[in-house]
Amino acid sequence: MQDDRVKIRNVEVLSNDWYLLQKTTFDYRRTDGSWQILTRETYDRGNGATILLYNRERRSVILIRQFRFPTYGNGHDGFLIETAAGLLDQASPEERIKAEVEEETGYLVTEVRKVFEAFMSPGSVTEKLYFFVAEYEPGSRIGDGGGLQAEGEDIQVLELPLDQALQMVNNGEIADGKTIMLLQYAQLHLLPSLARKA
Repeated sequence: MQDDRVKIRNVEVLSNDWYLLQKTTFDYRRTDGSWQILTRETYDRGNGATILLYNRERRSVILIRQFRFPTYGNGHDGFLIETAAGLLDQASPEERIKAEVEEETGYLVTEVRKVFEAFMSPGSVTEKLYFFVAEYEPGSRIGDGGGLQAEGEDIQVLELPLDQALQMVNNGEIADGKTIMLLQYAQLHLLPSLARKA
């Protein structure tokens, strides 16, 4: 956005406990040239990275299941099936996702490929997410995964056929946005269906 369209009036810290919640009042110059005073709350938890592990021969993917309290508070049972992910915490996206996937799934990956970046909830959350893919082999699992207990993680590792994972999206069993995006990427670019290839 052009800097001449936004003028910050005031920034108020509402909370800085888990992450940073701010209330910002600013002047915004509309497309017609008129100015409007707006107020927005933003939640800054830093940027993150996520990855889909896939195996071409098996046509399978590695996902995780973990408890997410905000979804529990919105009528879900709270246990989401997701791709491995984590906050960057001052590391590069590539470095962080390699460490995160080993912590959460137990798989060691040495080469990852970034496929895109996206803002996941731009109306209120500042986070930008870096999306990666990497191939895995059954023998590349060097640990149990499960995450870090000190961070409250209690993660179950799932190996699923891609077709089953896509069906789980269709029936609502997989409801996590980043995971749906990477599964659709896999369907289009990594493991296209045999019917489409024929």
